[in-house]
Amino acid sequence: MTDKEKQIFEVLKKYFGFDNFKGQQKEVILSLLDGHDSFVLMPTGGGKSLCYQLPALILEGTAIVISPLIALMKNQVDAMRGFSLDSGVAHFLNSSLNKTETNIVKEDVLSGKTKLLYVAPESLTKEENVEFIKKFKISFFAIDEAHCISEWGHDFRPEYRRIRPIVDAIGRTPLMALTATATPKVQHDIQKNLDMLDAKVFKASFRRHNLYYEVRPKINASKEIIKYIKNNPGKSGIIYCLSRKKVEELAELLVVNDIKALAYHAGMDAAVRSQNQDMFLNEEANVIVATIAFGMGIDKPDVRFVIHYNIPKSLEGYYQETGRAGRDGGEGKCITFYSYDDIQKLEKFMQGKPVSEQEIGKQLLFDTVSYAESSVCRVRQLLNYFGEEMKENCGNCDNCLNPKPKFEGKEDILTVLETIMLVKEKFKAEHIVNILTGKKTAEIATFKHQDLPIFGTGGQDQARHWKAVIRQMLIAQFIEKEIVNYGLLKITDKGRDYYERPYSVLLTKDHNYEDAEDDNEGGMFVGGSATDEELFAMLKDLRKSIAKKHKLPPYVIFSDPSLQDMVIQYPITMDELTNITGVGQGKAQKYGEEFIKLISKYVEENEIERPQDLVIKSVVNKSTNKVFIIKNIDRKMPLEEVCKALGIEMDELIEEIEAIVNSGTKIDIDYYLRSILDEEIIDDIFAYFREEAESDSIEDAIADLEDEYSEEEIRLVRIKFLSEVAN
Repeated sequence: MTDKEKQIFEVLKKYFGFDNFKGQQKEVILSLLDGHDSFVLMPTGGGKSLCYQLPALILEGTAIVISPLIALMKNQVDAMRGFSLDSGVAHFLNSSLNKTETNIVKEDVLSGKTKLLYVAPESLTKEENVEFIKKFKISFFAIDEAHCISEWGHDFRPEYRRIRPIVDAIGRTPLMALTATATPKVQHDIQKNLDMLDAKVFKASFRRHNLYYEVRPKINASKEIIKYIKNNPGKSGIIYCLSRKKVEELAELLVVNDIKALAYHAGMDAAVRSQNQDMFLNEEANVIVATIAFGMGIDKPDVRFVIHYNIPKSLEGYYQETGRAGRDGGEGKCITFYSYDDIQKLEKFMQGKPVSEQEIGKQLLFDTVSYAESSVCRVRQLLNYFGEEMKENCGNCDNCLNPKPKFEGKEDILTVLETIMLVKEKFKAEHIVNILTGKKTAEIATFKHQDLPIFGTGGQDQARHWKAVIRQMLIAQFIEKEIVNYGLLKITDKGRDYYERPYSVLLTKDHNYEDAEDDNEGGMFVGGSATDEELFAMLKDLRKSIAKKHKLPPYVIFSDPSLQDMVIQYPITMDELTNITGVGQGKAQKYGEEFIKLISKYVEENEIERPQDLVIKSVVNKSTNKVFIIKNIDRKMPLEEVCKALGIEMDELIEEIEAIVNSGTKIDIDYYLRSILDEEIIDDIFAYFREEAESDSIEDAIADLEDEYSEEEIRLVRIKFLSEVAN
């Protein structure tokens, strides 16, 4: 053992209490001590922080750690002070400090006490801070969360692009870039931007054997989450939501159901947010419901589950967030609720952004959808995405434990290879799928690809099938995505050999999540539900006969999700029936009697144990909006005026009115409809819902009415229909 190795083992034991290094930590540290630039790619929980903390304690001078989040810095500084007797050993310099605190930091640094100084990239760009940093010896620069440099990374920050020129202005020292999530494309971007293409690269495997991955259709997601937490009492977990509003609603719903949960998002008061984070870390709360603002660098080793209420907009983000589960090597369940609706919301968010940003966002979303809908081993897909090959299946994900049927894929693989060759390897997966399915897009027309002999030969409605084939060809490494022009499909040497000498390859059919919908919307559970099929069929027959008697479409009586919920909860009293999805007091009184009788009889005859301990309490709508809306619609106020008074968009108001009507309250918006629509239009849409519609789906209505009316017009008339007919 060399003297340097002896020294780092001594420091490891003295300050950090460990006898051995993890993975490649030792090699990374020795490389830095030898003065080399290094690129460190280690998954969450792999021990990246130690790679710069330990050499900072050994080397002369102060290490500058560039880090993007104040919460992350505080967490790391507290940890470092815990290892050392001197509280000045680590400091952070950011906007959260007042003048006195800033002066203390500067004094400690200049006196040589401080071995690690954490700086936000924004602080580093301030002239006064640059001048201050020039006054002391710097041992090295460590750039944490380095994926923020790349536009292809999941958390791009323009300030990170300015790090290299500033580092050069301060003076050249060894540079270390660290990240837990980088595709080959992002890695190339980071190294190029930091001018460290010659750096030593240390890449740990992305494989985390203890994590279980599952994607579920988004049906009654809130109830499913509550049941999951109740079945795992006392376990720590994080739930990620897309919007602040959903974070608060879900946290409140969990609390009402006796779960110790707290909310966390960037719109909250900083003190409350910090307090909630500490309460979660100190186990005063079991669950934190958060937007992606939570968790970067949160070092809680025993998070037992990470649930995504909404799928993130990139697989890097998803992998990093799920990586917060089971960092101690113990149980870690990663469950995601997926509905294509969420993807469309994310696409909407991208509108209005620069075209290049939209292009990148679209490609990242395409990869996310591919992952969610795929039936191939989840871990193999993730590893492939990060440029790592895994030969065997993980045996610890939903797709491995419940395999989907396989089919002979030889001909399909050859078809895809041929199409990629025909377009000279210059197009992305989506374009290849459009050629095979005969979809005439603007891009197809521009390049005259409709004239290719292969155009449309793959079947019009087979887009999902071809996406699955392409995805599995990527995993099998017959094709790859180009790094510089990210997303262009290139054929590998293995793919060319296969084209010359094809052999049998079994591929897997994809999931169909198209009918998955949100908590408060319609939609039947698809793809193997744990429900009582016999009772479900009986309830559907009863609904049909009641609908016939009232001369109404069956979905008006109770929607499919309502029946699905009855099959899970077995309600046998009026009170219990009003706890069912989409059943308000009015509906229960109007149609509930016969359903309760049928369920009671069925429960008795089949000796069913009802899950009464799992009856989900709903949050009482404390919204003053509800009363305000009803009152002003009664006064016949134009809806635009109601929006103005509440400071909301028309889309949000319609959503509020839909919720009021769905809970069984009658609401008369006739006066408004007649002011904006002709009588025939109202009658036409109303008649469609009464006579033709098989469900109350807006998407089906738009398609069936052949795009004659806008989504807003259809939603408003549906409100009138449901209010008059269903309530």
